[in-house]
Formats: sequence, C-alpha cells, structure tokens
Amino acid sequence: MLGSVAFSPPSPQARAAAAQPLGPAALAEAAMGTARWLALGSLLALAGLLEGRLVGEEEAGFGECDKFFYAGTPPAGLAADSHVKICQRAEGAERFATLYSTRDRIPVYSAFRAPRPAPGGAEQRWLVEPQIDDPNSNLEEAINEAEAITSVNSLGSKQALNTDYLDSDYQRGQLYPFSLSSDLQVATFTLTNSAPMTQSFQERWYVNLYSLMDRALTPQCGSGEDLYILTGTVPSDYRVKDKVAVPEFVWLAACCAVPGGGWAMGFVKHTRDSDIIEDVMVKDLQKLLPFNPQLFQNNCGETEQDTEKMKKILEVVNQIQDEERMVHSQKSSSPLSSTRSKRSAPLPPEASEGSSSFLGKLMGFIATPFIKLFQLIYYLVVAVLKNTVYLLWCVTKQVINGIESCLYRLGSATMSYFMAIGEELVSIPWKVLKVVAKVIRAILRILCCLLKAICRVLSIPVRVLVDVATFPMYTMGAIPIVCKDIALGLGGTVSLLFDAAFGTLSGLFQVVFSVCKRIGYKVTFDNSGEL
Repeated sequence: MLGSVAFSPPSPQARAAAAQPLGPAALAEAAMGTARWLALGSLLALAGLLEGRLVGEEEAGFGECDKFFYAGTPPAGLAADSHVKICQRAEGAERFATLYSTRDRIPVYSAFRAPRPAPGGAEQRWLVEPQIDDPNSNLEEAINEAEAITSVNSLGSKQALNTDYLDSDYQRGQLYPFSLSSDLQVATFTLTNSAPMTQSFQERWYVNLYSLMDRALTPQCGSGEDLYILTGTVPSDYRVKDKVAVPEFVWLAACCAVPGGGWAMGFVKHTRDSDIIEDVMVKDLQKLLPFNPQLFQNNCGETEQDTEKMKKILEVVNQIQDEERMVHSQKSSSPLSSTRSKRSAPLPPEASEGSSSFLGKLMGFIATPFIKLFQLIYYLVVAVLKNTVYLLWCVTKQVINGIESCLYRLGSATMSYFMAIGEELVSIPWKVLKVVAKVIRAILRILCCLLKAICRVLSIPVRVLVDVATFPMYTMGAIPIVCKDIALGLGGTVSLLFDAAFGTLSGLFQVVFSVCKRIGYKVTFDNSGEL
C-alpha cells in the first residue's frame, strides 16, 4: 500500500503571480521550493527501504518490535479481531510498533522509545501497507498508493487511503510524529500511524508532545533510554467520508523503567479546540480506554515508583498547560483586536469623496497624530488589561491551588484522624474482653494456690493424730508376735543343743564301735591260725 502526496492545480492568482518578474522574496521562496523538491526526492529514494512487517496472529507479541514495550510485553486487553499488529521498520531496523484497527481505519496505538527530537522539518511522504488489504501480497515494503493500485487486491478495503482525506476538514495526524524521531523520518509517514485531525488540533498535539518529551518526561528519566511511550486514539461515532473514524480524544502513556527511580504518567487531549492536554494517572487512563486494558505490565513497577520525579513532571506539565491557555486566550482575543483596529483606523484618502479638498487634507493632517495617539493609548490599555487579567488569573490559580492543597491535606488528616479513632473504638471491646479474661485467669490462679496451701496446712496435724492414735494398737499387737518369736528362738536353741549332744554321742559310739569291731576281727584271725 502506498501513500502519495496530493497536488492541486495552480489557481488563477498563482498563474498571475508567476507571470510577474520575480523579486528577492520570490527568488528565496523558489529556492526553498527547490530544496523541498530535493528533500522529497531523497525521501522517494529512501521509501524503498521502508518496511512494515505484519505480525501473525499466532505470535503473542510484536516479534522483533517487542523491545518498544515495557518488559517486552504489549498492552493487554486491547486485542480484537479487527486489529492487526505492525512492526514498523526502516533501513532494515525496527523503528516503532503499531496496533491498527481495520474497522475504524486508524491506529489503536503506536509504541516507541527514547524519542530524540530531530532538527528541521520533513516532507510528507504518506505510504500504505500492502499486506493489510491483501494478506497474500508479497510486498513487504510500504509503497505509494498509486503503485499499490495495480499490484494490491482490494486496496483500501481495510485501511485508510490518501483519497479519504481529500476535500475534507481533516489532515493525517501522526501518533508518533516525525518531529520526535531522530531516525529515518519517513518511517513515521505511514497512514497506519495517522488519524484524522484538524489543522489546529494537529499543531497543538505536536507542540504538546514535543514539550512533554523535551521538558517533562525525558529529563526525569535519565538519558531517556529507559523511557517507553504509547500514543493512541479512542474513536468517535463520526467518520470521514463514512470510512475513517475521527478520534474522540488522543492519549499518551509514559513508563520510565529506571531501577529504583521509575514512574508512570498518562495524558489525554480531547479533539475539541478549547480543551488542553490533561495529566492523569495510568490507572485512570486505562479506565477511559475501551475494554479497560493494562497498558504496562505490573503498572510499570507501581510499588517502586519515584513520587518526587512525578511531582516535578506535574510542575512542568502545569507550565505547559498555562502556556496553552495563554495561546488560547491570545487567539480568542486577536480577532476582536484586529476588528477594532480596523474600525478605528482612518479611512484612506481615496475612500471619501471630499478628501481631495484642502480642508479635508488639513483636517486629516491635524487628526492623524491624535488618531495615532489614541491607537497607541488603546493598545497600551489593552496590553495592560491583558497582563493584569493574566496576572490576576495566575495569582487566583496559585491561591486556588494553595486552597485545594490545604483542603486536601486537611481532608486527608481528618480522614486519617477519624480512621484512627474508628480503629481504636472498634478495638476497645476486644481489648476489654482480653483484660477481663486475664483478670479471671489471675483470680483462678490465686484461688488454686490458696486451696493448695490450705490442703497442705491441714494435712500435717491429721497425719500426726492418726499416727499417735494408732501407736498403742500397733504396739500391743506386736507383743504376741515378739513373744512368739522369742519362744521360737528359745525352742530352736534347745533343739539345736539336743541335736548337737545326740550327734556328738552318736559319733563317739560309732567311733568306739568301729574300733572294737576292728580289734575283735583281728583276735579272731589270730586264733584261727593257732588251730
């Protein structure tokens, strides 16, 4: 798909001007025009190097363009059947990523990193993506619309074309403006990176983006290498030529991933001419978007964000908002001032019939200094009044901001006070129950100790009395047993003596008997020999 630059035929006034001799200003303008044509020719030569790869649905992220997202993770919750993922490339390198809506024919968001504003301007070289309308196309480069007509099937069925913006009040506004790209600027001039914007809104949107990046976001994120940016649109019901949706508002989300000093901020700008860019928290911005997505994984390290840097960013954003309000007030007052100056200006000499008379010339000569003085006084009074009103407005704003801050702090302190009181009141019954339980437990322990002491004291005399009372009974009962034991002992002793005596006598008899027996045997033997 291609985006061509549309040229309109020269007007009669332009033809008449071309017929006149060229002065120094005209020569300078002609030289600038030649420079523009040379720049356009260089962009045409570089267009062949621009590539935009459509990422397949089977891929979870944006392929090699995941590096443009915080933690390599694209926003969650924005995917739809009508959305296509594009990895925008130029000169063989990835430049930024885009989620494009084929239903609304505008980008849902573009993601990029570390923007460094490029000096100077760039010629508009609008290109289209062939593979959006024709998935079977072998053209992987963004090309001119005129060339795509002959080589791409169903061109314009799913994406916006340059012809959709012709004869309308809208221009092609970039979500990732070329003024923020230090890379090949033609990479941002794709219709997949653009949405319908009025000229005034487009100018203010670019100025806001440049101011935010240059003055607020990049300075508070180191060198900007860890700064992740998302710029997106929310479509309205109105469509240009019933095809291209006009954004209801555009938004920007920034995530600084510096370790220990990161932050996240969001900004919203409605397409109404009177609105200025608004700062919001990322969580609040997500609630404003369709499907309530999560723009950054883990909300860009929400638990470790640096609130001091966020306060400095908000201070700069307030300055940018004040500057935008001043521009709005000057624009709103400039038509009135110009009208009054035209009304108060003296008529030229040829405007009146009697201007040729001497009296008219004399009156004009005399009245001219007074008229000039009146104009000078009028301009001075208007300037003083404008500056006074602006000063009063600034003072009033500071006073209102101070009052709001005091009220906010007072409200926060009051809420904290009442919450603390409420917590204490809620905890009183529980604390009373705990104290009562401890008192009852202590009383029970004291009663137990007293009962033990009483029992021990009472147990001593009872035992003594029992022992004394039972002593005689035990003594009398032991006498028979003792006598019996004594009798048994004496009987045993007598029996032992008898046994010893009888045993001794028996032994003596046996010895004597044995001796006699031996003697008698010998006598008997001797006698038998004698016979």
